[in-house]
Amino acid sequence: MSSTVASDTFREAAAAFGTGVAVITAEGAAGPAGLAVQSFASLSLDPPYVTFSPARTSTSWPLIRAAGRFAVNVLAHDQAALSRRFATSGGDKFDGTEWAPGENGAPVLAGALACFEAELEDELPGGDHTIVIGRVTRAVALRDAEPLLYFRRAYRRLVPA
Repeated sequence: MSSTVASDTFREAAAAFGTGVAVITAEGAAGPAGLAVQSFASLSLDPPYVTFSPARTSTSWPLIRAAGRFAVNVLAHDQAALSRRFATSGGDKFDGTEWAPGENGAPVLAGALACFEAELEDELPGGDHTIVIGRVTRAVALRDAEPLLYFRRAYRRLVPA
């Protein structure tokens, strides 16, 4: 069934919803892999689940899926360049990126606000994206700083109301 909403109209309306930015990472057979997402959210407290939605065209998601476990790195306001790096396709996104393996082996990025380590629980079709559900095995707040926000196609900073 085709949509009655034009894609540019939908995109403009969706851009009015501000989100945080996260980088999903995994240690795969060929080395570390990662991708930036704005679709990250906590899904359940009991059991602890998180969700995110990579594009079906992502070349990084199959590498992360194959690892079966991943880390969600919640980015801080001063990590926009890191987000841009992981939002691109191809290349060595980890070249010059400071990180250390988490308890599940997935890269935990230096300077992130928080990290959720998870095991791949399920995948569901979601149009041109895949809805991923991960069972959290470790969650830790790493840094006290402002979050990196994305609103109307630009990175933003939090301003107190």
